[in-house]
Amino acid sequence: MSRSTTRRSPAPSQYPRSSVSPLTRRQLLAGAGGALGAGVLLAGMGGSVASALNRDPSRLITSGRHLATATGTVTVGSNYSDDVPKNAFQASVDAFANPDIEVSINTIDHNSFQENITNYLQQPDDLMTWFAGYRLRFFAAQGLVGDISDVWTDLSGFSDGFKNACTGDDGNQYMVPFYNYPWAVHYSKSLFEERGYAAPASWDELIALCDTMQADGLTPFSLGNDGKWPAMGTFDILNMRTNGYDFHISLMAGQEDWTSDAVKAVFTEFATLLPYHQEGANGRTWQEAAVALKSHETGLMFLGTFVSEQFADSLDDLDFFAFPALNDEFGTDSIDAPIDGFMMAAEPENADAAKELLKYLGTPEAEITFLTANPGSVAANSEADTSAYTALQTKSAELIAASANIAQFLDRDTNPEFASNVMGDALADFISDPGSIDSILSDVEDRKKVIFE
Repeated sequence: MSRSTTRRSPAPSQYPRSSVSPLTRRQLLAGAGGALGAGVLLAGMGGSVASALNRDPSRLITSGRHLATATGTVTVGSNYSDDVPKNAFQASVDAFANPDIEVSINTIDHNSFQENITNYLQQPDDLMTWFAGYRLRFFAAQGLVGDISDVWTDLSGFSDGFKNACTGDDGNQYMVPFYNYPWAVHYSKSLFEERGYAAPASWDELIALCDTMQADGLTPFSLGNDGKWPAMGTFDILNMRTNGYDFHISLMAGQEDWTSDAVKAVFTEFATLLPYHQEGANGRTWQEAAVALKSHETGLMFLGTFVSEQFADSLDDLDFFAFPALNDEFGTDSIDAPIDGFMMAAEPENADAAKELLKYLGTPEAEITFLTANPGSVAANSEADTSAYTALQTKSAELIAASANIAQFLDRDTNPEFASNVMGDALADFISDPGSIDSILSDVEDRKKVIFE
């Protein structure tokens, strides 16, 4: 397939006050900037750790080989608070067999970690889990995280796109990518087989399926919006499907009017879908919503493929389809596929040991160890051996590869204050009272002007 036209979210921090056209994939791969690159496409097509080692063993710091002499304890602030990712990360750390370095993991509730990251960065651990996109660049620009450009000289297997996703506005690197994952509509294969349902290929077919599910006594969509971020994914996809990727990125950058007809059209579609969702979403966690999907109380759930964490004992029953088209001009050419990875504190207690651990976490070995125990995402490193990928991981890599445009997710593609203090509340208010959307959007626009001025 041609890969010359794929574009990746450029992170609005690159143009906070003036409009800049989003990058083409060719520009991104040439190192011109942007967020997500093509490494995941290669990761989805195979490769092996052995071939990487044979080609240049000095480039990888593996669990059996550590070239530096760093010693002591390195602390890691981790948002892997659920059992599956928590155990998967522990497995990766356990494989870091350096007898001179001890790793201490400080696990913090995922939502609390994300919402309190600014305060946390005042007294952080040596390393911490985080995300690519605007939020990475924002904290780098504030001097709250450390420059790890020297770590990148010892990494291999990452495309220019992935490197750019970890690069600040000053051209230095501030994160090591670990994995990424697409957002899609998930369902239980056994439920679909039992009821004779088929994955919809169009918006009309999706609405028809929802009507059928309701007639069968099911709630069509699971939704848990505790933490006020899950509903952002639904807004993202509806905006990209309705108005296209370019408009979505411009909106995230503060360049568009939230009271415009274009934005209101997105919420019109959202309002159409909302009655098909579980009631009381703002008081429900995504994990609880996923359990309802697994137990066949609901039929569908739009979320990242990390939803698989709740299907650990029945992973083969989980499948997904791409959110259908709403506007023929844009089709299904865009998705959210966020990158997760690791940053370093601006002034870590043990910088040498922290950088050695970062080098290890950037290896195919570390990523595959994590993904074997938590198979809901795909490796960021193109040299990762994907021969043991599950069907879900293979399909995830294929969906990302087939998407012309990749966004990072609302709370990563825009100003952190705007995401956390404005959009989270706005979407929660909309879910509670969709009839108040005009006043909600007016408030969003007023607050946007202050934040992006």
